[in-house]
Amino acid sequence: MTTTSTGRLRLAAVLLASSLAACVESAPYDLLIRGGTVYDGSGAPGVEADVAIRGDRVVAIGDLEDGVAARTIDATGLSVAPGFVDLHTHLDPLLRLPAAESHLRQGVTTAVGAPDGGGPLPLAPYLDEAEALGMGMNVAFLVGHNSVRRAVMNLEDRAPTPSELDEMSGLVAQAMGEGAFGISTGLKYLPGAFSTVDEVVALSRVAADSGGFYTSHLREEGIGRTPGLSLVEGVAEALEIGRRADIPVVLTHHKVVGQPLWGRSATTLAMVDSARAAGTDVMIDQYPYTATFTGISILVPAWAQAGGDEAFLERLEDPAMADSILTDIEWALVNDRGGNDLSRVQFARVEWDSSLEGRTLRDWAEREGVEPTPRNGARLVVEAMRRGGASAIYHALDEGDVEAILRHPWTAVASDGRLTQPGEGHPHPRWYGTFPRVLGRYVRERGVLSLEEAIRKMTRLPADRMGLTERGRLAEGAFADVVVFDPATVLDESTFQEPHAYPTGIPWVVVNGQIAVDDGALAPVRAGRVLRRGG
Repeated sequence: MTTTSTGRLRLAAVLLASSLAACVESAPYDLLIRGGTVYDGSGAPGVEADVAIRGDRVVAIGDLEDGVAARTIDATGLSVAPGFVDLHTHLDPLLRLPAAESHLRQGVTTAVGAPDGGGPLPLAPYLDEAEALGMGMNVAFLVGHNSVRRAVMNLEDRAPTPSELDEMSGLVAQAMGEGAFGISTGLKYLPGAFSTVDEVVALSRVAADSGGFYTSHLREEGIGRTPGLSLVEGVAEALEIGRRADIPVVLTHHKVVGQPLWGRSATTLAMVDSARAAGTDVMIDQYPYTATFTGISILVPAWAQAGGDEAFLERLEDPAMADSILTDIEWALVNDRGGNDLSRVQFARVEWDSSLEGRTLRDWAEREGVEPTPRNGARLVVEAMRRGGASAIYHALDEGDVEAILRHPWTAVASDGRLTQPGEGHPHPRWYGTFPRVLGRYVRERGVLSLEEAIRKMTRLPADRMGLTERGRLAEGAFADVVVFDPATVLDESTFQEPHAYPTGIPWVVVNGQIAVDDGALAPVRAGRVLRRGG
């Protein structure tokens, strides 16, 4: 073949490649979202633009008037944002509720499970099962310190031996290798309450070595039973762990529990600012409600639960110990989550008596014909523990602290919600309404945040903490996780009295390029993915 012939062939190949590329670019889009106000997740103001999606990616943003798509959504008058990223989700029912409707309909397209020290162990088989089942949204997981400690030490109230610490370190390393995004602790819960700072630092260093972050339910979020251990000391401990382990920190579901400390968020937020200035990479996540949710055992001192349920029941047989347990619970009902009013403790899930669900500890006392005093409330808490426990909503936070924490520039919005469906117990309304509540009540009605700042706190900020550079943002080349909502009507509809209600004003949610919520209804697709750190 002559040199001239070779040159002609090369030229033809170049022209063909260019022609093919042009065809690809001019081919119809899979989805075109037209005419909305687009927020990229950075905190910048929105701009009117069209968003084009092909496959699982955003391929164009701008004036796409001549664009053709298999499906077009008219977003005129609506806001178009990256799908929301929930840093704190209780995904325990995931294999039973893989569609994740209660989260998807809030606009959440990515959720992080295994918070507060819990979660599956080992991680890899669980992730494989979830992947095979198909997910409605993207899911990611942490490795839980409580799960690790329980696997090695059960509920023993002591420090680990060197060999036990090595075994726990190995479990953390294994989970990180299997795709965990970091380590979570629940130092208020068992068995994390029995751990020392040194233990947590050692395990957090293992997670840090793999590029993970540290998220903690603090050892104390209120005034504290132990002198010298309160919310401020709990925050200080988390900051110390971050500094010593050289790991990014999230103060998860940050709040101020109990009237004696209301207003103390000014101190904890100043501590965050000071730590950041000193080089600790710390941020916050928060749900926008004045009530917490957890098991009734949170009112019972940790020492009384050491060794498990059988050991707890044995202690109740000792009159002196039983009296000490009741006194401690009474203290918690007055000073901590009880709010000094039995009506502030509202039952959520009571498997042994569903008629109590939605009712309060005061209601139960009155039904039993006893005065609703803290001491009698303590006796009923013990009775609930004897019957297998319960979960409850605790109305023990102050709106001033909620708004102050939400305003902080390093606070992400996170639900602390559990996947649910209508009819299951009496859940906290955050399970259905966290993200639309911020948009409707704290942006539109109260002006606590601007719309663009709220979106940043729901998207780019949490995605960056996870190291997800192609999610949590609307940009060409990013994964097509998108939420379309009406800023004039978006609102949570779930309440403490009637929690099972989906929000309004979020007509479309797109996950990896596929419409998951279509004109306000759940679509029959599972486009979510199981995310693995580094994968």
